[in-house]
Amino acid sequence: MGLSTHILDTHLGRPVANVAITLYQQRDGAWHKIGSAMTDSDGRCGTLLAGHALAAADYKLHFETGPYFGGLQTRTLYPYVEIVFTVADPDQHYHVPLLLSANGYSTYRGS
Repeated sequence: MGLSTHILDTHLGRPVANVAITLYQQRDGAWHKIGSAMTDSDGRCGTLLAGHALAAADYKLHFETGPYFGGLQTRTLYPYVEIVFTVADPDQHYHVPLLLSANGYSTYRGS
């Protein structure tokens, strides 16, 4: 079905725009780049598969969060965030959001 993500700055209570995200798939014990994109003005990104079909496999989302905090002139503990997750059923949609602040983050499977 597909894959999407979004980023919300939980400290400021707003979406995080213009963050670079790269999607990797694990095959043969190594990470292989599938696609990359930027979050839109609503902090969302749904184009990471770049024409590839979602397969049953392990994936990694790499979020370049350092430049976002640099633009706010805020120090961050996390210059980037990586979320590794398993797609068990590629016929389902996987939404993997990032809730972010300068000193913490969390994620969950959304809808």
